[in-house]
Amino acid sequence: MSIRRTVVNSLINAEDIKPIEIPKVTAIFEENVFTLKKARKYLSEDVYKSLCYSIKGGKKIDRYTANQIAIGLKAWAESKGVTHYTHWFQPLSGTTAEKHDSFFTLKGDGTPIEEFDGSTLVQQEPDASSFPSGGLRTTFEARGYSAWDPSSPAFIMEVGYSKTLCIPTIFISYTGESLDYKAPLLKALEVLNKSALDVCNYFDKNITKVTATLGWEQEYFIIDEALSNARPDIVQCGRTVFGALPAKGQQLEDHYFGSIHERVLSFMRDFEAEAYKLGIPLRTRHNEVAPSQFECAPIYEEVSIAVDHNTLLMDVMERVSHKHKLRVLLHEKPFAGINGSGKHNNWSMSTDTGVNLLAPGKTPKTNLMFLTFFINAIKAVHDYADLLGASIASAGNEYRLGANEAPPAIISVFVGEYLSKVLDEVEQRVGDKFDEQDEAILKLDIHKSIPELLLDNTDRNRTSPFAFTGNKFEFRAVGSSANCANAMTVLNTIMAETLKNFKIDVDKLIEKGEKKEIAILQTLQKYIKESKKILFEGDGYSEAWHHEAERRGLSFIATAPLALDAMISDKAKKLFSNNKVFTYQELEARHEIELEKYIKKVQIEARVMGDLALNHIIPAAINYQNKLLTNINGHKAAGFSEETYAGQLAILQKISTHIQAVHQKTKALVDARKEVNKIENTRTKAIAYSSQVKAAFFNDLRYHVDKLERFVNDDDWTLPKYRELLFLK
Repeated sequence: MSIRRTVVNSLINAEDIKPIEIPKVTAIFEENVFTLKKARKYLSEDVYKSLCYSIKGGKKIDRYTANQIAIGLKAWAESKGVTHYTHWFQPLSGTTAEKHDSFFTLKGDGTPIEEFDGSTLVQQEPDASSFPSGGLRTTFEARGYSAWDPSSPAFIMEVGYSKTLCIPTIFISYTGESLDYKAPLLKALEVLNKSALDVCNYFDKNITKVTATLGWEQEYFIIDEALSNARPDIVQCGRTVFGALPAKGQQLEDHYFGSIHERVLSFMRDFEAEAYKLGIPLRTRHNEVAPSQFECAPIYEEVSIAVDHNTLLMDVMERVSHKHKLRVLLHEKPFAGINGSGKHNNWSMSTDTGVNLLAPGKTPKTNLMFLTFFINAIKAVHDYADLLGASIASAGNEYRLGANEAPPAIISVFVGEYLSKVLDEVEQRVGDKFDEQDEAILKLDIHKSIPELLLDNTDRNRTSPFAFTGNKFEFRAVGSSANCANAMTVLNTIMAETLKNFKIDVDKLIEKGEKKEIAILQTLQKYIKESKKILFEGDGYSEAWHHEAERRGLSFIATAPLALDAMISDKAKKLFSNNKVFTYQELEARHEIELEKYIKKVQIEARVMGDLALNHIIPAAINYQNKLLTNINGHKAAGFSEETYAGQLAILQKISTHIQAVHQKTKALVDARKEVNKIENTRTKAIAYSSQVKAAFFNDLRYHVDKLERFVNDDDWTLPKYRELLFLK
């Protein structure tokens, strides 16, 4: 019996995993987080206030305060059974990193003690030699520093019977370059705060801080662990490189928002409980369109905290899934022919006075403030669409974008019919002379209806990569396995730059004698006119839109290696260096790292394809081929006419043709991969892997393998099929 048959039979006879008893969410929420409320209990009043100032205002913590915080943090952690601590950070490898150290140490005289001081809390020096650096360091220059980020609270990670105190940190090189996703994100958020605050003060002098907010929607697949282990491609690539579509896929759309399978629901309950303990405010869960695809989403948070929580959640989901003998697939396209998975980033900005800057108000002034930030966001996307494309470009997302279930690889903005009319009304007044009495333009004829009706008047457009959905923009093109920080760093930086230029433009008009409100409106008119080609309200999947977008000159993410070039353009270098988010060297390094990741992922997939073709597909096909030959020869020996075994001959001919094609194309794939590996330049090599390996062979080879799956006897086929992976629980 094949491994596939053994696994399927064991799945049918498997006992259900019993879920744990979960108390009320409010009873366990932030149970394992060192919140300010807990800090107040373990810290003196002065130290507590200093920590609060640092979190809210970025004030540097002195050595004495750091020592006192470390003592309190250790006392809290030990009260919960913690013995080890780690500096938890997000390196450019795309995962999280942690090196556990024990509180235990020995004094000079050999006396054992438990110790954790301020210097250990604030900074560590882990070996950084194996983390991606993009050429910033040579291997023998391995020193890197993890530095405490007080804005993100410490937490306790429970893995089995082990409890570890995790201290969120940034990670930088010995010479100060950022080697992680978090450090540049914090810089981008700070520059956005400054630029947005300057513009906010046109409308309200009481605003002293602007915070970017994020609500991510995490899509993922769940399949049986034993079935996934029987698929070498899922084990090594996180996706299936071969696999014929079953008769039923997602065409009935009966899975979407359907009842959740008991086994999956048990898993959801357990990972949600772990998430709540870590302060991750999950709110929704549901079935997605594709079979075995699901989604969860939290309440909105500040961007930096939301990024940490999403990164943590992916780790928690994968860990908890093993307890239920399940496997979480976070790859953007685990299965061909059905929906892939994204991580929709719902982004907005809020003030310390409680105003959502992308939600209209109830007065002409607040509506004007809303339009200011709304139009500046559109202008930012227009001016830097290529950078947004680069921020979400990856080997996995390349399979998903534009595949009729995700936004197309064209960056555009959807705002809905209602707001499109508002923008048209503002733009049509270009050239008019405004004065203080022009109430129509100040109110824009929407001051009565927008606050109550905007949510209903702004429809969703799932074919748009960047859509306004009522009081936020939804960046739908982010991949499901990506770190949100990459897209958020770019988005917040381009918004900061656009707002900065907006203030310069408005101030110039004010200096010429224009009234402030009129200067703002004239600048908004200019921005609408300059960026209107990025607006698109129709079907992003249509062929007509592709031609129209090309005519407009919009950014198109053809392949990841080419899209990534935007990271090192002169425009990008000027943008990020002027805002002190990235240096030239850091951009060059990140470009190199992303290209290397692309190369390695495509290279691994190519190797797995070759292995499966030679060790699974062809042997299974030959085995069935031999059975057909035995049958045909038996007919011949018995004296039957050829008509009686014509069907067997036809099947044999087709199988033989596909076997030959698989063998030839596998050899050609291997040869192409070896040839591309000789290329030394990283960019040239990545482009070659994209065109000469992936585009040239992957789909073609898959076609013949999938055809063989349909012809070969079911008992002879060794790999679990889509119908089993997607529908058996």
